[in-house]
Amino acid sequence: MSKVYIIGTGPGDEDLLTIKAVDALQKCTAVLYDRLVSNNILNYLDEKCIVYYCGKEPGSHYKTQEEINESLVKLAKEGHIVGRIKGGDPYVFGRGGEEVLALIDENIDFEVIPGITSPISVLNYAGIPITQRGMAQSFHIITGMTAGVLNINWEAVAKEKGTLVFMMGLNNLGEIIRNLVSNGKDEDTKVAVIMRGTSSKQKKVVGTIKDIEEKVEKAKLKSPCIIVMGDVVSLNDKLNWYENKPLFGSNICVTRSREQSSNLKKKLRDLGAEVTEINSIKIKSTNENLNEVKDKLGEYDHILLTSVNGVDLFFDYIIDNKIDIRSIKAKFSVVGKATRKALEKRGIQAFIMAREFVGEGLFNALKPYLKKGEKVLLPCSSGSRNYLKDEIESLGLIVDRVHTYDTICGEVKNKRVFDEVDFILYTSPSTVNNMISLFGVDKIKGKQNIAIGPQTFKALKENNVESHMCKKHSEDGFLAEIVEIYKLHKESKGE
Repeated sequence: MSKVYIIGTGPGDEDLLTIKAVDALQKCTAVLYDRLVSNNILNYLDEKCIVYYCGKEPGSHYKTQEEINESLVKLAKEGHIVGRIKGGDPYVFGRGGEEVLALIDENIDFEVIPGITSPISVLNYAGIPITQRGMAQSFHIITGMTAGVLNINWEAVAKEKGTLVFMMGLNNLGEIIRNLVSNGKDEDTKVAVIMRGTSSKQKKVVGTIKDIEEKVEKAKLKSPCIIVMGDVVSLNDKLNWYENKPLFGSNICVTRSREQSSNLKKKLRDLGAEVTEINSIKIKSTNENLNEVKDKLGEYDHILLTSVNGVDLFFDYIIDNKIDIRSIKAKFSVVGKATRKALEKRGIQAFIMAREFVGEGLFNALKPYLKKGEKVLLPCSSGSRNYLKDEIESLGLIVDRVHTYDTICGEVKNKRVFDEVDFILYTSPSTVNNMISLFGVDKIKGKQNIAIGPQTFKALKENNVESHMCKKHSEDGFLAEIVEIYKLHKESKGE
């Protein structure tokens, strides 16, 4: 049954997306989204969902509001579950009401999902509380986009003692100030202008009514910006938490599959980074290939798992084929902590764990325990190296390498997100080749590129892309180094 969700997705930080919004996004079969929608929002959509961009760039309108309304109605009548994805909250200068009225006129079922609005959240991320006891007991939110013609009672606004917030008002900052001053507002009133709040491009300028225009021009702020006036601005240093995080201001692209990205994304965001998730690889299961060794699973002495995907697809096969895990006597060994944790979730403890994210690490750790004549099963990607198989066979063991999955090139619903990226983390040669396929080598060269290990570093080098290789070839190694890498990056830019 068709339905339209008008979805507020918050100010930019993906973590501020509500659970209800995520639930609605996952139901959609067609969506329309705006320019100000956060980078990763479209990743919550089903792969088959049809995506339409209808954002308004400064000076260029891709779709009029009437065209957007017509599109919502048309898609709903075609039987889609439609998502209208909007930054912030749909009803705070978001024209969500106009879209809902168009749906009502056509008797189309709808639901409006609130989003965390930027006048509250952006100020918070800039260290400015919108109210504060003894400073501001009220706040007033005003659109500043067309301040010259708005029907605003400037005399009343100028006399307000609470916090004043002007949305989308950067181009009319001078007009706003002149109207306030001419109606009695003190020129020493504190003002802050915040650009791209809650994102990696957040930039804040603080001053007073009499000097804020000059400071904003010098800082070269660009829309979208929020202007806030009042005593609460004086707290911006003391209450500043977001801008003090070690990776604040960085946008780091994680190129793994969706299934493997979540843990690293969380850790990076905790450090203050904005994370752009580009799933450059998709996993296509071929675990039916295990049929070739199904009857001798109980004969193996060792089973080697080199990725989370390898773990999940192997055990999915075991479950789907109703194989009693007790019939498997093999010791399980893994590469990396993430693979070990995936194995533990299946109720199995790893015999050996290689800490480094390379086959060499697993072979060296496991070598003392390998005995001539033993049988080894290596379920892995069709694109993985033959290194482990070759080295283990050279010791006189029998190795069955079974391809349980393919890694294929992913798709990007919103390629604009790549323009925001500062750093790219590559975790395999496949991620290197697929990112180049998606964006082109020239765009890749314009970023700071980081390889998790030597094979990935080699793939970048073969494409003439300069890169940094992590000293410890693991996710934890990357996390340990990225703060220092970013610090050096800022110093090189004079920041």
